[in-house]
Amino acid sequence: MNSKSRLRTSLAIAAALFLGSASSGISQAPLRYTVAPDAAVGGDALRAAIDPVFASDVGETRALLILHNGRIVAERYAPGYGPDSKLLSWSMAKTVTAVLTGLMVSDGRLALDAPAPVPAWSEPGDPRGAITLRQLLTMSSGLDHVEDGDPIASADTIRMLFTDGAQDMAAYGEAKPIADRPGSAFNYSSVTSVILSDVLTRMLTDSPDPETRRAAMMRFIDGRLKEPVGLSSLTPEFDARGTMIGGSIMHMTARDYARFGEFLRERGRANGRQILSERWIDFMTTPSARNGGYGGHIWLNREGADNVLFPGQGPASLFGCVGHNGQYILVSPRQGLTVVRLGVSTSEERMALRPALARIVQLFPGG
Repeated sequence: MNSKSRLRTSLAIAAALFLGSASSGISQAPLRYTVAPDAAVGGDALRAAIDPVFASDVGETRALLILHNGRIVAERYAPGYGPDSKLLSWSMAKTVTAVLTGLMVSDGRLALDAPAPVPAWSEPGDPRGAITLRQLLTMSSGLDHVEDGDPIASADTIRMLFTDGAQDMAAYGEAKPIADRPGSAFNYSSVTSVILSDVLTRMLTDSPDPETRRAAMMRFIDGRLKEPVGLSSLTPEFDARGTMIGGSIMHMTARDYARFGEFLRERGRANGRQILSERWIDFMTTPSARNGGYGGHIWLNREGADNVLFPGQGPASLFGCVGHNGQYILVSPRQGLTVVRLGVSTSEERMALRPALARIVQLFPGG
């Protein structure tokens, strides 16, 4: 299958999921629900906290995993899903993109506070030429962007993924004008993550050939993240130009999302190796200058603009990868806790889902 065919297939699946109606490709796994005895939280208490996450008022929860001190203490799937089901990341992909960026910064290929090397911004006098990698990662680039619009079809993210920007998503984003001085305002932007993906790809290859670009990025992902961390199911998607859709379209099993969360909880270590710099984890999980509830392509459990976690409930040190329709990897280093929830929830249903997840976190010592 060529890259254009892959793109059409991926976007068709993603569009259906965006509407909350996709069911194709689901493995018909038997219902799986296990709760292990835990020294800190009893099985009955865990079950009582888990059940509301599968209640109808939070939408459709397809998978829930809870790890405490590196051990799975609870795992539950909806009918038709199981440990081998790959599920869509939506914006949890942004954190994967941030990790890949950190690896390149550690390699010396990129610098956090240097202007992002984007050829479209290189003309003398172009204000976009001042945008730094840090500003892209903290959603303060200043680029004109509308994440959600009314009508929704007018939103930049929808246009980039599904309509006039879909063939070359990075070019769509890189053509956007400046709306605010770089670094002066927070503006959550999925387009920003695709610009980062393009930057990463161009560090790996000068070729404009889509298949070459895709292969170069996959070699980097396989060798530096997927294999070292043990994320065997990690499957990024690419647009027709061969740019990874680093803001919203990756796939993994629930267990691999949990492994990724544990990798972050262990400050960049996995399988006995320091894979990502601890300093980069510190950067990602430090409140950014323009939004105390957001770090480097990751949400923080602190007061801040548009926060999608639950500040005031659970530790302030908790952080999370969060995606459209209620995808969550919640990581609480102080508690030794990682919680993964995958499914489909409307904005109203997420109002009930967040406190249900907060109650799970608060069950554990230090919550």
